[in-house]
Amino acid sequence: MNLLRPTLLTLACLLATPAHAASDLPSLGDASSSIVSPEQEHLLGRAWLSLLRRQVEQLSDPLLKDYVETSVYRLAETSQLEDRRLAFVLLESPQLNAFAAPGGIIGVNGGLFLHAQTEAEYASVLAHELAHLSQRHFARGLEAQQRMQLPLMAALLAGVVAAAAGAGDAGIAAIASSQAAAIQAQRSFSRQNEQEADRIGLLNLERAGYDPLAMPQMFERLLRQYRYDQKPPEFLLTHPVTESRIADTRNRASQLPTGGTEDSVRYQQMRARMELHFEQTPGVSAKRFRALLSENPDQPAARYGLALAHIRSGQLQEAAAELDALLAQAPDDAVYNLARIELDITANRLQAARTRLDRLRQLYPSSYPVRQANIDLLIKEGKRAEAEQALDALVGQRNKDPDVWYQVAEIRGLTGNIVGLHEARAEYFSLVGDYDQAIQQLDFAKRRASNFQVSARIDARQKQLMEEKRMVDQMLR
Repeated sequence: MNLLRPTLLTLACLLATPAHAASDLPSLGDASSSIVSPEQEHLLGRAWLSLLRRQVEQLSDPLLKDYVETSVYRLAETSQLEDRRLAFVLLESPQLNAFAAPGGIIGVNGGLFLHAQTEAEYASVLAHELAHLSQRHFARGLEAQQRMQLPLMAALLAGVVAAAAGAGDAGIAAIASSQAAAIQAQRSFSRQNEQEADRIGLLNLERAGYDPLAMPQMFERLLRQYRYDQKPPEFLLTHPVTESRIADTRNRASQLPTGGTEDSVRYQQMRARMELHFEQTPGVSAKRFRALLSENPDQPAARYGLALAHIRSGQLQEAAAELDALLAQAPDDAVYNLARIELDITANRLQAARTRLDRLRQLYPSSYPVRQANIDLLIKEGKRAEAEQALDALVGQRNKDPDVWYQVAEIRGLTGNIVGLHEARAEYFSLVGDYDQAIQQLDFAKRRASNFQVSARIDARQKQLMEEKRMVDQMLR
């Protein structure tokens, strides 16, 4: 498993991008698309994502997932990215990293929140990654070196999977043989890519309303922090920070309008939530949040973190006092209300949780975290049929989210919907790259189908998954 992450970073460095650049940017011409089309990139990216999901742990927290998705889409709106069929993976890792891969894949380590001290710094990293996608750096790399074609992509991906699956030296050899010449040829081009991604990322950062100076500030702090570290974080291995790069980004940022957004309460809420997630002892987090509040009592995100720490440690009265103070100042804040609902459920005050949640649903009817909280509460209330209906509606909005499909399968099993259970399991397994299991689940579903229409629907979906499996297997040969 330890072999997977650095290998994926190398892959992400080589395979970065879909979508065409805007007219005021360097023209890509038709050559890059003739080598690897946007649709090929999209297909490879989805295959790569499913394999990644199968091999590494991910964060399933709805609030954190929703924040990452919303923030990246906000940046995408002002970027040069035309193909905005984005897919996200939030990795269960406290290490600093973020990456982009072909097909609009955006990967974020939980550790990015720990290292980026402001929302603008966080956004600067993701704006950089979106620039790799908008400029189609992968396809342009192939244009610069025509020998690197689709088979190389497949060889790289096969090596990643072999190493992750425990093939050891065989997997490493496969990766090394396919990468050696490519990496050597790509080094100078990758430096050019990084400079362009910085430049385009800065423009995007400013257009999205952030202070562009956040990018060089982030680089400067990382350089100070890891200057003498023999093993820097993964992000710095694929995005080397040098004095010249800092000077260049600072010079470019100074030529753009400054004074945009630097930080937000919402980002600091998510940062506190992430800090608590990676802290095994809630009491340690509580002590840190108390220290922050003693220095400056006017830090709502620190108070929120302290409330969550109290909930985790079972100090419910203390948590209620902190949350009530926050809600008095911001009664409609979804994050604080969801924390209060979590507290009420923990204390088995289900009616109080329901009253608050129904009001929250009226305020934020399309919010994924709010809808997920409603489903969790319905299950706690024993209303399984209503929970199944709510999940069916949610999966219509998030039909590529394996976490949602996993829960759909669970609730269908509890309600006795066995055909639906196997169908949901098939969707889950397909999204995490286990096509054999997915196809087998649909076999189970067909055996229990009540009529021809249901059987035909299942059969059609099974044929789709078999075709997807064939295409993925073909890429991995």
